[in-house]
Order: sequence, then C-alpha cells, then structure tokens
Amino acid sequence: QVQLVESGGGLVQAGGSLRLSCVASGRTFSNYRMGWFRQAPGKEREFVAAMHWDGVSKRYIDSVKGRFTISRDNAKNTVYLQMNSLKPEDTAVYYCNGVLSLIGGQALFDAWGQGTQVTVSS
Repeated sequence: QVQLVESGGGLVQAGGSLRLSCVASGRTFSNYRMGWFRQAPGKEREFVAAMHWDGVSKRYIDSVKGRFTISRDNAKNTVYLQMNSLKPEDTAVYYCNGVLSLIGGQALFDAWGQGTQVTVSS
C-alpha cells in the first residue's frame, strides 16, 4: 500500500511562489511516473503536471505552463511542484499520485494523501 504525504501549501498573494513536496512510501518510488493534481472548491480533481521516472519527460496543463515546475528526487522518494506567479485561480487542495501515463494524466494509485491547501489572494 502506497502512502503519500503532501506539504508546503499556504496562503500567498497573487504573483507569489510556493514549493510543494510529496513524500511517497510503500512502493519503489523510482519505478513510477509521478504527478500533481488539484481540487478547487466545488470542482472535480484535475491533473496538473507529471513527470517520467527518469526526470526528463514532463507534461503540464496549459494553465500552469511556464509558471509551475515539477521535479523529483528518487533518493528521497519525493516529488516537488515549484509554483511561481501564482494566480487566484490556482487556489485548491493539491495532491500527488502516480500517473498511468503523461498523456492521459490518470491517477495510478487508489489511495490519496490528505493534500495540501494552496490559497492565492488577489
């Protein structure tokens, strides 16, 4: 059973930055494509970004391209999301999970962590 623990969220003004972290345990982390998802109030959870196990291939949704950067440290079983130039519409609870593919962005694991709240004020 995989365990995912997200951290790093907070309240920030528009234009600010945050760096999210997700520590995974229970599986061989380096074998998996990993990604970030988010769920805004009243909306379904959506895919945000993902990267291949080798750290080279990455994919982002259009609304975060050029502002967010996903990275990983396989030795620490950790995936990061650096978020710059934050906008109020980025407000959501952010989650990490494995992904089945970079193209589809479907979550791999049934279990989700508690997420980390990101709130961007205007």
